[in-house]
Amino acid sequence: MCSESIGELHQHVVGLEIRSLMCTCRPCYLLFSDQDANMRYRAVPDRYLSFPDFAFDEAAWDDLQIPVGLTFLFRNSVEDRTVAFYPSPAGATESELSLESWDRLMASNPQFSLLLPDVEALLIYRDQRGRGDFHCVLVPIDVCYELVGTMRMTWRGFDGGEEARTAMDQFFTTVESRSRPAPTVEFFAPQETS
Repeated sequence: MCSESIGELHQHVVGLEIRSLMCTCRPCYLLFSDQDANMRYRAVPDRYLSFPDFAFDEAAWDDLQIPVGLTFLFRNSVEDRTVAFYPSPAGATESELSLESWDRLMASNPQFSLLLPDVEALLIYRDQRGRGDFHCVLVPIDVCYELVGTMRMTWRGFDGGEEARTAMDQFFTTVESRSRPAPTVEFFAPQETS
């Protein structure tokens, strides 16, 4: 965005129209940090929230129609809809998400209304390290694309291989250690569709 050099540790903005991440220096990042401003770019915050009372089961997972045990969902403000992606060895794959599925998920988890459009995602996954329970964390959108990149670089064979499983374990350990419990939200009212 400017001629300032960017270090290894830096922040990102999202190009809303073309759905791209851009590395930025701190001053450029701050220019786009107002989440309510009507701009072409939006700063990606560094917020991690956990949902200890996450209401989700096999039927809810089937309702999302995701073929793997991991997805990230975010609100695309340009298209005015919530989209779902799952990482694969080929990159991020979009899955169709019906408005009804999203409304049911929101109704049973009103804290999801904390999600900022375009720059944060809900990462829903089945914990393979324990009993296989479903978990959800709100993460910066760039973290989801980092996960996609990690999978592309480490995936081997049909099941991913040991390197991919180790990388995934490290990823979720880091995400969980950064997360703090989400504040309470009383209710969710579905959006009107025209």
